[in-house]
Amino acid sequence: MIHFPAAFALLLHVLWWGAGLAMLAMPRGWRRFWPVLVVPAGLALQSAVVWAGAMGGLKGTNGYAWWSEVVPVVLLAVGVGRVGRGGKGSPASGLRPWRAWVDMQRIGVVWLASVGVLGLLVLPLAWASQTLTTISLASCDAGDYAAGARVLQEFARTDRSGFLGLTEVVRVHGADNFFEYWTRLNHFTPSALIAFNGSVLGCTPDELTSLLTMVLLAGSLPVVFWMARAVIGFSGAPSAAVAVLYGLSPLNWYGVGHVTPGQLLAAVAVGLITWAGVALWRGRLTWARGLSFTGVLAIGYWLVLGSYNFFVVLCLVPAVAYASGLALWHGEWRRLGRWFVVMLAPLAVCGGVFAGRVAGLIERFQLLRTYDFGWKIPALTPEGWLGLVSGPELAPWGWGGVRWVLAAAVIGLLVWATLRAVSERRKKTWIALAVTLPVLAGYAFLQWRGAQLGTNASYDAFKVFAVFYPVMLPAFCWWITLRWSQRLTEWIGVMGVAGVVLLGNVVGTGMIAWRLATAPRIVDAGLREVRKIEAMADVASVNVLLPDMWSRLWANAFLLQKPQYFFTDTYEGRWRTALRGEWDLEAGMITVKPAAGGRRQIAPGIVLVDTRSADFLRVTVGEGWYEEESEAKAGARWRWTKGEGTLRIENPHTWPLRVTCTLDGWSLGARDLTLEVTGAKGEGAGQPGGAVASRNLSGQRVRTFFPEIVVPPGGAKVALKSAQPWLGAVGGETRALGLCVFGLEFAVRR
Repeated sequence: MIHFPAAFALLLHVLWWGAGLAMLAMPRGWRRFWPVLVVPAGLALQSAVVWAGAMGGLKGTNGYAWWSEVVPVVLLAVGVGRVGRGGKGSPASGLRPWRAWVDMQRIGVVWLASVGVLGLLVLPLAWASQTLTTISLASCDAGDYAAGARVLQEFARTDRSGFLGLTEVVRVHGADNFFEYWTRLNHFTPSALIAFNGSVLGCTPDELTSLLTMVLLAGSLPVVFWMARAVIGFSGAPSAAVAVLYGLSPLNWYGVGHVTPGQLLAAVAVGLITWAGVALWRGRLTWARGLSFTGVLAIGYWLVLGSYNFFVVLCLVPAVAYASGLALWHGEWRRLGRWFVVMLAPLAVCGGVFAGRVAGLIERFQLLRTYDFGWKIPALTPEGWLGLVSGPELAPWGWGGVRWVLAAAVIGLLVWATLRAVSERRKKTWIALAVTLPVLAGYAFLQWRGAQLGTNASYDAFKVFAVFYPVMLPAFCWWITLRWSQRLTEWIGVMGVAGVVLLGNVVGTGMIAWRLATAPRIVDAGLREVRKIEAMADVASVNVLLPDMWSRLWANAFLLQKPQYFFTDTYEGRWRTALRGEWDLEAGMITVKPAAGGRRQIAPGIVLVDTRSADFLRVTVGEGWYEEESEAKAGARWRWTKGEGTLRIENPHTWPLRVTCTLDGWSLGARDLTLEVTGAKGEGAGQPGGAVASRNLSGQRVRTFFPEIVVPPGGAKVALKSAQPWLGAVGGETRALGLCVFGLEFAVRR
């Protein structure tokens, strides 16, 4: 299977880029632990190279990615020289090994865990498709990231060809072209990483987007280990256990399943920023010591600004809560001022380099206020903080009150461990409270706001929780400290709780993996065929009329060389405009067949229709329909009506068109189905606004043919009506269903 070699090659490439920078950026007192910094350092450095190439006007990573491989070579040579030799030499040779190799072995168990987690993440992808592709549980963000990756992979900043310069479609506030939209407003770094690594590994964005997200989760385990070890204060084995728990958590697999590389990048960055802030406060705060943390802070800020730039106003919350609380307790206000200067100076430098993205922050917040992004996600109660949720929707375990029993048990353990720590005067108790309580307060507020207003604020709440999860998870595992007790029963109890938590995470994650293996959304072979249109010289521009957002976004990514227009607001930077394209790109249940050609098959179910043809007409879904459903493995798509369903037929000509309709579908029970036409002369009815003759539709899937109708200039409205009453919700279905339609064919007659 190509999936596993590709995934591990991608991880190794990131490690290669990060090793030298990690050795140089790690502060002197922690230099032997530089391996925990390798992945974020590699990601930040690759992002910086793409940013430099984009701002320098270079024509995409395909032109300079291989040449830039000299950068990690130089940094690695300097870094190894700085770390030097160390350890005991061989008795035979007397030579001492390079200290870098010794340091890498120090967290070897964590790296093995990363490799294991990556292998598990790739399994559902390999099951879903024999070739490299991108899959999703429901979110369509993957197509957006892929479009940005292709922009950065193939185009220059000044390029306005094809879709990139189509201002009326792509303008978002101050960004009036598609390239600037990615560098100024959207999630630049995830797309930059897809582009850069794709250029080196020879992969297209649709092949690498899911894999990169998986690598980001697996590669974040060393940072989580470091949070538990250096921030919360656990010893090595519990810290490694927390890192493994993070890698197996359903909360993170949910993010991977919805393809959220920006979220995972911001999470790693927040971890580094929090550690730097805590470590600076705990030691003697001199300017020299502060300067030694510049590299770590710069890596963290760069990843935040490049991915979730709007999180720059929140990324310091845990560190500020910790330092401010202690400053208040001890009255160390001058020290707090110096701490802020040290913490914010690297942010100012990164902000200066990322000036366009910083300037676009206000616009980004305006977009967040204007559009209700996301979907509703169930609120996490305390057991959910530890990943004890039931699968793909992150729903709590609801049967038999299990949820509340588990929640009470988690709260009880945390309170017990905190009281024990306070009684024993452990100084690190405050850090566990500081890194969790402010975030949980914000999470609870957003959940409450979403419930009160009926919005998707719970989606924002989950994003906040997930980005701070590498810092909070070790604190949620504070009950591990009870194992320090001299009582054997407490030690056994802690081990038992750890086993239950691990088992619960494996079960929840297994549910998500099972759903991913069936790929609810997938870039299949048919959708990839859309890219062939770019090579068609006679197709100058395209109206992207694919029925679902997933397909429309991927079609947009595959067709950036062509001007494109959209019937609906598909996404930011892909706004609805007049359909000025010379060809309609259609798919789904509606098929239009002109009499004199003008129709080109691209893939099964995907066609181009020439809008300049004398037989051209356009049919779109009207009222009374549920969203399209599909089964990826079977390649089947269908839509249910809510009872009566309507269609709109557009005739742009000054002459009428004669059309026949064929319906492929079935009904809940036999019924007489009537095709009622408004604004056209239905020959079955003999009068304008009449009904075409009824046809019996059985409870089995059949093709039903209707007599010819005439569509006048301007168009007509068609309604699918039944002589029998529509049934309500039946058979355990919560929706009231009418017709199940697999296809509607409209053939134009001469």
